[in-house]
Amino acid sequence: MNTLARWARAEWGLLYVTVRAALVARHWRAIPMTLGAVCLTAAFQFVQNQSWGFQFVQNIGSVRAEEPLRLALLRTPLSLFVPALDLPVWGALVQVLLVFGIAEVCLGWWRTLVLAYVATLAGTLYARVGIALGTGNLLGLPASDAQVVDTGPSAAVVGLAVFVAWRYRAYGTAGLVIAAMVIEVAVKENLAGKEHLAAIAAVLVVCALSALRHRRPGRERAGSGSGLPPIQS
Repeated sequence: MNTLARWARAEWGLLYVTVRAALVARHWRAIPMTLGAVCLTAAFQFVQNQSWGFQFVQNIGSVRAEEPLRLALLRTPLSLFVPALDLPVWGALVQVLLVFGIAEVCLGWWRTLVLAYVATLAGTLYARVGIALGTGNLLGLPASDAQVVDTGPSAAVVGLAVFVAWRYRAYGTAGLVIAAMVIEVAVKENLAGKEHLAAIAAVLVVCALSALRHRRPGRERAGSGSGLPPIQS
């Protein structure tokens, strides 16, 4: 038990202290963007389940690979907050509240939104590349996936989880998230699973760029004891 406790402290200790300190000091005021995202996701869920609102949500936040790229790029930011129709909405709300909330405390609201968008956009663009490659390629997708409605926060959640875990040296957690997504694709190969891997790949590139940026001579390393790059909200 002591060994497990030491591992948990080493893995999540800094992350726990950071999040707890922010919530104790500011309570829900520490995550205003996350609360707004939860409310927006819930609102989209309500509206798209109404006969008068379904087409409206589709028009502003529904992305399909068969649609023109320009239209998809315009819809991608809001598509992040439109819950998938075939999944329970509470799952999307919990994911946004927990992962976006932790990321907002640790990275700041605008970095969280940028990373969420990067991860979601990576999945959206991958879908088009995968369909072009076809099923004969390891990275390919069937042509029928071009008609799949591609919405929801899952790609952003996966990307944020990997980045925050990397930033706070919870490397075991980052590895588990990546392994889970690989297993998901191995067990049930579908568009969503491969988009999650594309989101992870994009975020790993961001991690590499961030590491290189903070290794430049003369740059101050974060927290004299933590060895983390400085994080500003």
